[in-house]
Amino acid sequence: MDERIRLRLDVSYDGADFSGWAAQPTRRTVAGVLVETLDLVLGAGTVTGLTVAGRTDAGVHATGQVCHLDLPVDVWRQHEGRLLRRLARLLPTDVRVTAMTEVPADFDARFSATFRRYEYRVTDAVFGAEPLRRHEVLAWPRPLDLGALKAAAAGLVGEHDFAAYCRRKENATTLREVTRLDWRREPDGILVATVQADAFCQAMVRSLVGAMLVAGDGRRPVEWPGSLLTRQERSSEVTVAPAHGLTLVAVGYPADPTEYARRADLTRRLRVPAGDAAPVEG
Repeated sequence: MDERIRLRLDVSYDGADFSGWAAQPTRRTVAGVLVETLDLVLGAGTVTGLTVAGRTDAGVHATGQVCHLDLPVDVWRQHEGRLLRRLARLLPTDVRVTAMTEVPADFDARFSATFRRYEYRVTDAVFGAEPLRRHEVLAWPRPLDLGALKAAAAGLVGEHDFAAYCRRKENATTLREVTRLDWRREPDGILVATVQADAFCQAMVRSLVGAMLVAGDGRRPVEWPGSLLTRQERSSEVTVAPAHGLTLVAVGYPADPTEYARRADLTRRLRVPAGDAAPVEG
């Protein structure tokens, strides 16, 4: 069997015209387009083991997605000097591979990750979202109070069972540790929520944002989003915020490459025995 090398790919995409990350036979997806283009350049079946840090859902964007794949060493040595440029020419303009890096064989884009960080953008301008930003900013029809949003966010930080905010999968854990959740208003008036955790279950970030927005516009008390953490099932009172406001901006990994395997083993022990799927969002 040919000796293979593992590559880390940093990927950005506009999710508006994708049915999410994961390959689907009849739908346009980021993974599908990426593999199709790599097959065109390198030969069908040359790339194996494509694994992503977090499978984003339809409409969700990314500026900091990470995946890994394996290639025969001789193929990589033949193409490494020009592969990134060739992908730039052949990939559609709504997805870019921004970096390709050789990594140890025990690097795992999914399991070696220490955190995922998302941002959600909202405008409460009376005229709605600027046309050039309509694919990445949610237009909210009511005025939003930054102080109320921050207060609502504070009640959601920490390690909790986020069952009220997750689409539960059979035998899967909904225990997560949110290490950062805050809001800021940028000079152009756009409100940005930054959400960081060790991992996310499906629809978790958009559900958190949906709950905080109704506290931010005064329809719910600021304590309400945090109060839902006592529930053991998904709350029907929480409206999932639309996908287009959400962007995956960063995935973290151990600074020391020798820690990749240890981190992956730890994550598998925490997640896999409970039947948890790969981290996803949307």
